[in-house]
Amino acid sequence: MNAQYKESTGHAPDAAAAVSGFRSAEQCARAAMRHLLALQRPAGDWEGEMVWCTMILAQAVIVRTVVGHPYSERERAEIVKHFEVSQLADGAWGMHPESPGYVFFTALAYVALRLLGLGPDTPMLVKAREWLHARPDGVEAIPTWGKFWLMLVGLYGREGVNAVPPELFLLPRWLPFHPSRFYCHTRLIYLGIAYLSGARFGASLPETLREELRRELYTKPYEAVDFGAFRHAVSQTDLYVPISRVLRIVYDLLARYERRPWRGLRQKALDYCFGQILREQRATRYQGISPVSGLLNCLAIFARDPQHPDLAPSLEGVEAWRWEDETEGLRYVGARSNSWDTAFAMQALTEMPQLDDEAVQALNRAHGFLGAAQMTEELADYRQAWRDPALGGWCFSDGQHRWPVSDCAAEAMSALFALYECPDIGTIAPLGSERLRLGVEFILSRQNADGGFGTYERRRGGRLLELVNPSEMFGQCMTELSYLECTGSSLGALAHYSRHYPDFPGGRIATAIRKAERFLRSRQRDDGSFPGFWGINYTYAAFHAVKGLRMAGADPADPVLQSAAGWLIGKQRPDGGWGEHYSSCLEGRYVENERSQAVMTAWALLALMEVHPAAHPSIERGIAWLIAQQQDDGGWPRQGVNGVFFGAAMLDYRLYHIYFPAWAVARYARLKGAVFQ
Repeated sequence: MNAQYKESTGHAPDAAAAVSGFRSAEQCARAAMRHLLALQRPAGDWEGEMVWCTMILAQAVIVRTVVGHPYSERERAEIVKHFEVSQLADGAWGMHPESPGYVFFTALAYVALRLLGLGPDTPMLVKAREWLHARPDGVEAIPTWGKFWLMLVGLYGREGVNAVPPELFLLPRWLPFHPSRFYCHTRLIYLGIAYLSGARFGASLPETLREELRRELYTKPYEAVDFGAFRHAVSQTDLYVPISRVLRIVYDLLARYERRPWRGLRQKALDYCFGQILREQRATRYQGISPVSGLLNCLAIFARDPQHPDLAPSLEGVEAWRWEDETEGLRYVGARSNSWDTAFAMQALTEMPQLDDEAVQALNRAHGFLGAAQMTEELADYRQAWRDPALGGWCFSDGQHRWPVSDCAAEAMSALFALYECPDIGTIAPLGSERLRLGVEFILSRQNADGGFGTYERRRGGRLLELVNPSEMFGQCMTELSYLECTGSSLGALAHYSRHYPDFPGGRIATAIRKAERFLRSRQRDDGSFPGFWGINYTYAAFHAVKGLRMAGADPADPVLQSAAGWLIGKQRPDGGWGEHYSSCLEGRYVENERSQAVMTAWALLALMEVHPAAHPSIERGIAWLIAQQQDDGGWPRQGVNGVFFGAAMLDYRLYHIYFPAWAVARYARLKGAVFQ
């Protein structure tokens, strides 16, 4: 595997030496397959941690403290460990693994660690406090979400927090700015915030600790802080989307109303919001769509009634998002990726030139997992919950929280069809035609009028809603969009299905495919690139766009594909790899990483092998680089962040660096083998 080559040398490996044709690539692919098989879970799934930040962990500590459900001593030690390993050298905590410090994440981490029993003189807290005090506007300019969380525990004045009245949820649904038109994660977060704000909930911390925290967080006496003057202030370290003039006006009007709300209307709004919160908790088996809204819902239930029967299962539901290991301690992930990772792992394995009995058995188990993860029953009251139909879909996770997603369903179906088409496997009992039809129906239900596909739902609101984006730290989070990656995945699954089954009445699948193709083609930029949304960034988008168009029958000579391939070749680094920096998501332009990345290299190669022969020089050089980077265990080194959501929140999908490179090398080996026969 050319182990003597080290990336630090700065020299590219010799392609002919590293890839002596078919056999060395096949050996690399087989080692990767062994490694991937070793990571399969007993249930048949694969799942890697989706790494984000410490926000959810800090909020979980706050919630468990407020409701009187503290962690055990062992758990506390593991939580402290995670804060230790994720703290930056300057004392702050950031938005993601490569992020600089944020006031929001640092302040919440500080409060959580004090609640866990650490003293203010603990070195970790001393460094964090020094960093916070060095910010020009200090903790006073924490973003609105931070102001809200600090207010809940008596550490920020209510007059400094922009109001989110629950009455907003009573507005007529036909209004273009009704919360039901918001992106589902956003509306559910603000549902919880609206209830807690409208109920004027405030938690009781031990008075001594509260007073100590007030002294520690601020550089002036708490009573002297003019919180109202900071209502629209956001620290430059944290700001991604400035408060628009429109939103400022809305906030000011709502602040006036909040001083003297109509008592009867307020109670009606609180009752309505609480009913929606309970509906969400029960529909998701108390997990919530994410732990972010799930934790807010726990607080809302506690605020309503500390003895409420839904509180205990809601607290337990949050634990479904827990992740723990010896190296990094206890934390919570923003999402569980079982179905997503399993679908890609299966597609990588089925690309192998030849599968042995162990691989066949593993794929059988994975097939069983995906079969069980499909939504086979509709939610009874999904319309009352402002939900779209869920029947037939797959979630990002194991399906327990019942929020299926278009591209998760699409990649699951593509994985199943890749399995059914694999000549080495004859023992799989495939899903019946009705189950597959339901999957297609679900995917079709997420197509927007422009031909692109949303995630959880069809698009409900217009772009003007972004003018009232209240998050400050995130972009494009107010309404569903048509996403290039979701469209590429959905197009591929629909085309896969059409190979085996007739079209639906009225030619619905063929029509959807044509519209999706037009959407993808229309999103290509003049230089041949495609802008992404859920991965980093242009490289990820190229992989999905090319894969989807080829599955739908586009010829390799198609100008769109040739242009995309040309763009990718132009971004290949001198060492043969590809590497895109996460700042390309922030800046809206391609930014090269200082080092080649195994994940981006795999995406580029998978796209290029759809357009050019495997013997193309760029492909040979890219494969040579991947082979040179393979580790002794058959995997690849963990490198930079590779995922993103809402523009600024970068993610590290920790299995991406295993199954995507394995997939690329396996495809190369298979194609070269076909040539040599």
